[in-house]
Amino acid sequence: MTLSLLLLAAAFLLILANGFFVAAEFGLVTVDRPDAERAAAAGDRRARTVVKALGELSFQLSGTQLGITITSLVVGMLAEPALAHLLDGPLTATGLPDGAVSGISVVVGMLLASAVQMVIGELVPKNWAVSRPLQVARFVAGPQHLFSTAFRPVITLLNTVANRLVRMLGVEPTDELASARTPGELVSLARHSAQAGTLEQDTADLFVRTLSLGRLTAQHVMTPRVKVSALQSDATAADVLNLTRATGLSRFPVYRERIDEIVGMVHLKDALAVPRDERARTEAGRIAVPALLVPETLPVQQLLERLRSEQPIAVVVDEYGGTAGVVTLEDIIEELVGEVRDEHDAEGDGRPELAPVAAEDGRPAWEADGSARVLTLRRIGLDVPDGPYETLAGLVADLLGRIPAPGDRAELPGWRLSVRRVDRYRAERVRLVRTGDVPAEAYADTSKDLAADAPASRPAGSRTGGPAKVAVGVAGDGPSGGAHDDLPGLVAQDSGRVAQDSGRAAQDASTDTPAMAEGSR
Repeated sequence: MTLSLLLLAAAFLLILANGFFVAAEFGLVTVDRPDAERAAAAGDRRARTVVKALGELSFQLSGTQLGITITSLVVGMLAEPALAHLLDGPLTATGLPDGAVSGISVVVGMLLASAVQMVIGELVPKNWAVSRPLQVARFVAGPQHLFSTAFRPVITLLNTVANRLVRMLGVEPTDELASARTPGELVSLARHSAQAGTLEQDTADLFVRTLSLGRLTAQHVMTPRVKVSALQSDATAADVLNLTRATGLSRFPVYRERIDEIVGMVHLKDALAVPRDERARTEAGRIAVPALLVPETLPVQQLLERLRSEQPIAVVVDEYGGTAGVVTLEDIIEELVGEVRDEHDAEGDGRPELAPVAAEDGRPAWEADGSARVLTLRRIGLDVPDGPYETLAGLVADLLGRIPAPGDRAELPGWRLSVRRVDRYRAERVRLVRTGDVPAEAYADTSKDLAADAPASRPAGSRTGGPAKVAVGVAGDGPSGGAHDDLPGLVAQDSGRVAQDSGRAAQDASTDTPAMAEGSR
């Protein structure tokens, strides 16, 4: 009896040792290396030992595995026969045959030893290490280092054999865990941190958008040509002032005969520099400066550098050499932080690109602008198939197979798309209704995310560009493409107003100049 109790006590100590090695294994694997390095830099000696162990992680983990294997085997050798011997008496007292008592005592002893080993020697230290990785790593790194050093020859031999087997499988072993993370892993980490409350939601959104910029090109962030206000080269400086007054913008692309023939960029201040009595005779082409032209495939990061170093506005050119749209610094900024409003934006100016609305028949619903991009639609769970389109308007046209009309409906798995309003030949506003079964809490979470995340669409005359306003707005009500090729000096529908306003450019500077100067800020 006494010997059995001593064996059980020794087995329990070995189970604790097994738990130590398990804690060391999980602690070193789950600890955040930057946290350990910061603690080491602050003078924590134990943290320095952790950093050193992480530098030879494969060797240290082999040491923990050796310790776990040795302690587990010895626990089995000691605990099971000791427990079986202790159980013989009680089982015999029940009247069981001697042969049955021996078998039952061995099985019960093995089950009891395994249960204690699993709980105390495996699960408890594992859960502790996962919950407090740095604390556990600091606690175990020193003793684990001593153990691994003492058994270095054995561990080195076993590691060498294991590495050769791994290489036979076509994998090159490594001594450290990779500390670098892919953008996708960082995005996932930021979202999980926000959900756990360790990171502000706004900060997480900004972080995710910043990482997502690497996947975007000029085509993704530009304002399309159908929303660009431009001037023909034979328009006058007075026309520049009139268009600025009409749009509140200050930079305008200048083209020769067609919008695809960009010859430069004219700024409000250049028009104001022309003497008032010469504004009606000075052509915009004469005061325009060379335009910054960029391909629509230019990555946003490179585009940002060019906008910062050259001009704050660029004309985006498609693969056929035509004008695809206009992009500004503010377009990129809004891609990060959402809609940027300033003192020139009227209250209520602009409409969210995608916003939840009152449910239809108890189904979650959203109101979306036709310019909403595919990436934005996928945020609410809309499974958008791959196709030759970038926006919701393109998706609707592709699903219908024709030019949309108000009231048209299209179906996607689990979704119904209803065209609410059409602008010329494209769907301008679309109602999205989720027809599949969706938990109410999922709808609430998505609505909250969209409220903070979705940028606002740019209506007619909306401003983009940094401190200096740039020419982005609806160019006219005619069809896209060819209609823009026939634009006169100003936007087509404004030609009558231009004729009426051209005399105003010669009015007293106290009337004209303050209004114009405000638009250029």
